[in-house]
Amino acid sequence: MRYVMKQRLFSWGDDFFIKDEDGSDVFFVDGKAFSFGDQLSFQDLRGNELAFIKQKVLSWGPTYEIYKSDQLYALVKKELFTFFKCKFTVDVPGPDDLEAEGDFLDHEYAFSRDGNTVAAVSKEWFSWSDTYGVDIATQEDDVLILASTVVIDMACHADKK
Repeated sequence: MRYVMKQRLFSWGDDFFIKDEDGSDVFFVDGKAFSFGDQLSFQDLRGNELAFIKQKVLSWGPTYEIYKSDQLYALVKKELFTFFKCKFTVDVPGPDDLEAEGDFLDHEYAFSRDGNTVAAVSKEWFSWSDTYGVDIATQEDDVLILASTVVIDMACHADKK
């Protein structure tokens, strides 16, 4: 499935709108403006929370937790000592961990599991706000990959706040 994820240009928190390949709105990510560390609610269009993203404030390097139904679902962590690339691990319960790697400008990413690409993310370079195309393989967890893409944007572009 293909998605377009666009950050709202003027908002109090990090808000993202996510559309499907037909241009229809499918998800909304609501960033909490006044919180200690980044906190975001990943919602469907009816306002139902599908995931909650919370930054671990006291950690070595950018680390975020993704919760589903009040249970820790994934831990997204940026690897600190990589050269010319940005690399993240998406640690989920069980053997289905993901790795996300991107170029040194943080504009292109590929999510992989066991060396197989399961999603590709590409950032639009000439846009007023951050806009990403996200192509996710069939039978993958779209919410997990889209939430991880939001985390990567926040971790790599924290200086814009």
